[in-house]
Amino acid sequence: MRALSLARLEFGRFSRGRLPRAAMAALLLLPLLYGALYLWSFWDPYGRLDKLPVALVNEDRAVTVEGGRVDAGRDLAAKLRQSHTFGWQDTTAADAEKGLTTGRYYLTLTIPAGFSAGIASSNGDHPERGTLQVRTNDSNNYIVGSISRTVFSEVRAAASAKASAAFYDKIFLGFSDLHDRTREAADGAARLTAGANQAHDGSAQLADGTARAKNGTEQLAAGGRDARSGATDLAAGLDKAKQGSSSLDDGIARIDDNLAKLTTGAQQVAAGTRRLTDQVDPLARKISPLLHTYPEEIRTAARLTADAADKLSTDLKELPGRSSAVLADARTLSARIDASYARHCPGGSPAPGHDAADCRTEAELSDIGHRLVTAAERADALVREATPALDELATHADEVEKLARKLADTDLAAEFDAKVADLHRLDDGAHQVADGAARLKQGTATALTGIRSLDSGLGRLDDGAHRLSGGIYRLSTGMTALDSATGQLADGAARLDDGLGTLVDGSSRLTAGLQDGAGKIPDYTDGQRAARTAAMSDPVALARQELNKAPNYGTGFAPYFMPLALWVGAMVTYMLMRPLGPRALAGNAPSWRVALAGWLPAAAIGLAQAAALLAVLHWGLGLEAERTAGLIGYLALTVVCFTALMQWINARFGPAGRLLALALLMLQLTSAGGTYPVESSPGFFNAIHPFLPMTYVVAGLRRLISGGDLTAVWTGSAVLTAFWAGALALTVLTARRRQVWTLSRLHPELSL
Repeated sequence: MRALSLARLEFGRFSRGRLPRAAMAALLLLPLLYGALYLWSFWDPYGRLDKLPVALVNEDRAVTVEGGRVDAGRDLAAKLRQSHTFGWQDTTAADAEKGLTTGRYYLTLTIPAGFSAGIASSNGDHPERGTLQVRTNDSNNYIVGSISRTVFSEVRAAASAKASAAFYDKIFLGFSDLHDRTREAADGAARLTAGANQAHDGSAQLADGTARAKNGTEQLAAGGRDARSGATDLAAGLDKAKQGSSSLDDGIARIDDNLAKLTTGAQQVAAGTRRLTDQVDPLARKISPLLHTYPEEIRTAARLTADAADKLSTDLKELPGRSSAVLADARTLSARIDASYARHCPGGSPAPGHDAADCRTEAELSDIGHRLVTAAERADALVREATPALDELATHADEVEKLARKLADTDLAAEFDAKVADLHRLDDGAHQVADGAARLKQGTATALTGIRSLDSGLGRLDDGAHRLSGGIYRLSTGMTALDSATGQLADGAARLDDGLGTLVDGSSRLTAGLQDGAGKIPDYTDGQRAARTAAMSDPVALARQELNKAPNYGTGFAPYFMPLALWVGAMVTYMLMRPLGPRALAGNAPSWRVALAGWLPAAAIGLAQAAALLAVLHWGLGLEAERTAGLIGYLALTVVCFTALMQWINARFGPAGRLLALALLMLQLTSAGGTYPVESSPGFFNAIHPFLPMTYVVAGLRRLISGGDLTAVWTGSAVLTAFWAGALALTVLTARRRQVWTLSRLHPELSL
């Protein structure tokens, strides 16, 4: 109780007179100047940024791109005004520069001319970047410049995302168009394959038909040669008969002699015509039924052959051009994809505004384009290799067409039957001549008359024989030409069949390659394109989670200013109160009682200061603590620690202790980590950080006000308790020393 009595005596010094009472009241309210007043001044500065005058200069001009109007500067200015980020004021460039210089504007934002053109150029051949010009003046206010950098980074990111969205939408739309074009090319290649298959089937049928025709024409040519040989023999015999009949003009005297010769010649003629007839008739029996039975089939086959040859010639001439067009389209597409990859991923590294995922996607697309070009090049090479053969086939097809049309217009059966009938008539005439020659022997007169008739008949027979010989010669020559042409047709049909087989294989591989490429090229719906555009224009979303979020700037800084206010309060308290009472020192009270009596009044005042500070912060400024009871207890522990430290410093060092307390305050303010993390400070402050009490006060108050793990609170409580106990123990030792008067106490070196 003696300690409490001594404490009351110290309080009694401030109860006499108005000035001591006013000093005590000021002492109680002093922490409010450091705590409440400071926090009030910047309690929520970010919530009032719209009060800052900021110049907005829009010099941009709208542009028209692909029929659409792009006015990015006006849109951006409108969004900035709606955001209320700053107090935006539309003005001119000259006024903005002047206002920034004089301090009328804290910063200026200029949207330059060509901003819309730069953004719209991303869809063109020479893309440029849209640039926003921000100017600050640190002589007006440094913090505003720091704030503006954060704000305008977000503005730039939003503007860039919008511009990128339009660019990527064009790319994905191009993919859909490319997919459709490739699908069309695959369908065309499939139709080409189907046509080539049909042509291949027709060529196979043509080859088979021409082979059979070749066998028939060979037989016809052989029969024609036999008929030609017989006709030659007949003409020779008739020539001899003609010579014999001519000799009758020499006189009737030689009639008897020549009659025998005539008879012999007539018999030879009859034998020759019989041999010729015997040779031709078997051939006629073989050939005539074929010509009469299948006349329409032969003409139809000839016409079909002509049509197929004409269609084949046309398709073969157009094939190289179609193959080259497909290859050119594939190379153009691949070049566009490679150009996009080079712009966005130079050297394989993502360009600004892009990431590795973008580069992988565009690299895959580039690889697909290269494979598509390779497939088209292989197909084109196959067509190029086959071009000489195709040209030769086209020429043969034209020749086959002409010959087939000529055969289709000729009545082979009628012409063949007429020639055979002439041969039979020739045979009958020859036999009649032989019979007449025999009858001539019955009488000279009758013989003379018969011989003359024979001469006349031989003349006619000779003419008929020569006509027959000429007709058989022409027939034999035509059959030989037909056989040769049919052989060429058969060879051309075989080569055509082989070439069309190669064409079918190449067109099938081309169709498969185009279908495979079309399957690998994405075809996005409107919804898919919109989703991918949004993802690639702003590929990284910040999923921000703020634990124990402070609602405003003041709440975040309260753990820093509250211990500052209490430290200053303890300093000023011991400027007015004595750390050790003279009466207690002069008496015979124990040193611990003297120390306790000097500490209790300051502790009581400190608790009152903490209560007033907390009340103003809570009811005046709106500070809400997560753990109010813990906050009150922790502030009380802080007060008893700070007052004990101040008591010992003032008791031990006297007036110089006030300077030491101020120096300790400065060291604690710079190393406690109340504003910036202490790790961002020089190494000296990191070194003293763990050894000063305010470090633990700030850390504990943050957990009690904003919430979080209480380890820092319990650690701080232990450290503050140790500081409090250590300070009281040192004060007890100082009190014991002070109870002994020395020369330095009687004449101090420094007095404040």
